[in-house]
Amino acid sequence: MAALHQLTLTQLKELIERNDEHLVGNYISQNLVVARNVRLSLVKDQFTATPTLLPEMRILLIKHGWAKMSLNMIEHYFSAGDLIYLAPNGIIQYQDASADVQAIGISMTDELLQLAIGNRIPRALDGHLRDFQLHLQNDEIKFYDTMHEMLTHYSIEQASSGQVTLHLVSALLWYVNHLWSQHEQSGREGQSREQQLFTDFVQLVSQYAPAHHTIDFYASRLCLTPRYLSTIISRVSGKSAKQWIDDALVTRIKIDLKHSDKSVASIADDLNFPNPAFMTKFFKRMTGINPTQFRHS
Repeated sequence: MAALHQLTLTQLKELIERNDEHLVGNYISQNLVVARNVRLSLVKDQFTATPTLLPEMRILLIKHGWAKMSLNMIEHYFSAGDLIYLAPNGIIQYQDASADVQAIGISMTDELLQLAIGNRIPRALDGHLRDFQLHLQNDEIKFYDTMHEMLTHYSIEQASSGQVTLHLVSALLWYVNHLWSQHEQSGREGQSREQQLFTDFVQLVSQYAPAHHTIDFYASRLCLTPRYLSTIISRVSGKSAKQWIDDALVTRIKIDLKHSDKSVASIADDLNFPNPAFMTKFFKRMTGINPTQFRHS
């Protein structure tokens, strides 16, 4: 079976940079894209022929026009005022759109997402939702638009502070969580026991993955057997409990490699690996490259 076509943030950056007229008003880096001028005509060829996997999360607010797209193999119709969230590793396929369709968007890598929100993950973004669509009121659109514009303009400034950018990203993500909470209140109240357990599990993983790498620890904290916890997590999210733990751990290693001057040995010790060689083997199995190669990539 052929591998699913992917469009990573790095590839999107290269695609936009090849079209200089689309750079105005947009901030583009390898970890963050904040776009005030999303034209589907620029990327529709990437999505039309076949479903495309997007490794990083995406948030779009449709400002004008309409579009038909498939998100995670389900057809959706989007119009002006719709806020669209697609979780990491979501699948998209373009179908049709009006000539005047325009949106503002944001996308970021898992490493930057974790740097921005820390250990307290907004419920809308904790992984139990693969995607969602909200139709915003005028005051909600104006507030979101103002926050997005502030983040864009600040990110473009050459002398911008990384910490300020992270706090602005965090504020925008928490506002998206607020909008989801307001629009989905009845759905949240009807959340199943399994969904609640999944949310609790993800929060625990976010907090304790650097120190605790086994399912047994989380099962104990949730008063469940490891096997039962694994079954629930797989059923709710489509990903095993061990995958969630390993992914969180890899993200933490990436952050330390890219955003600190710690040695590989020091990172391995901080993250409770038996030795640096063990961490290197784990990291290479998960990413395909060793920690030193990732640090210098």
